[in-house]
Amino acid sequence: MKEPLIILTGPTAVGKTHLSIALAKAVGGEIISADSMQVYKHMDIGSAKIMPQEMDGVRHYLVDELEPFEEFHVVRFQEMARAAMKEIRSRGHIPILVGGTGFYIQAVVRDIDFTENEASPYRAELEALAEEKGSTWLHEELRKVDPESAEAIHENNVKRVIRALEFYRLTGKRISEHNEEQRERQSPYRFAYFVLNDEREHLYQRIEQRIDQMLEHEVKKLKSMGCHQEMVSMKGLGYKEILDYLDGITTLPEAVEILKRDTRHFAKRQITWFKREEDVIWLNKQDYAYDEDKILSTMLEILREKDIIK
Repeated sequence: MKEPLIILTGPTAVGKTHLSIALAKAVGGEIISADSMQVYKHMDIGSAKIMPQEMDGVRHYLVDELEPFEEFHVVRFQEMARAAMKEIRSRGHIPILVGGTGFYIQAVVRDIDFTENEASPYRAELEALAEEKGSTWLHEELRKVDPESAEAIHENNVKRVIRALEFYRLTGKRISEHNEEQRERQSPYRFAYFVLNDEREHLYQRIEQRIDQMLEHEVKKLKSMGCHQEMVSMKGLGYKEILDYLDGITTLPEAVEILKRDTRHFAKRQITWFKREEDVIWLNKQDYAYDEDKILSTMLEILREKDIIK
């Protein structure tokens, strides 16, 4: 019998956090954050991190576990998530993956093999080109050979852009094709994959409200700790833009406008990703008249049907 696993995802600012707590309490679950930024300490506002008082007694993993100068990538996420699932199951509870990083969720659900290639001769060359010509130029090179990956990977994520180009040069194959093959792998889990969604207008309003809380104070503190643009942690939405302002590259209003625009684009890319995934169950908030109790009730019914809970 496969081990049970629940996934709750959706675009940024859709309201996953509150629903995830109610779900965990209803099923006796513990939460693993599937978010590339919430794992970092000191990065609370920009990552919309759940605070201890909001957890309401529900245990969380992969939140506040790393310092901003530490590397975090999909392979490390996979390792940490597996360890968390083992611990959760040892207590007789159900793991619930919650977050908006679709690639990370897929890595766990499909148990994808990310056997890392040794650095190829191409990697140093691509890193030098990124330094010389900039991330926009590099991203355009990826678009020429693998438009699907270029759509899925933001140009700021230089490491993933380089990895995709390197993969193409090494194998002659698009990494998006490789990921598609991996996506078809059978899952080792008995899972339910919920995607919470909302009308675009509502989603964008929530994004604007979140950004208007402002990150300036938090980014200043991180900068004083020695954090800079080249760190993986500082590539997150909000941190790069506010660092540009603090470094005098943009004004504060410009930085905020760029951030709002890029966050809207990010939400669109997330939705596109989830639409490509198989076996997802869409929970459109408007279909439930924005009543979270009704959404939760539907989720519990589906979990019983799938024999994930009794």
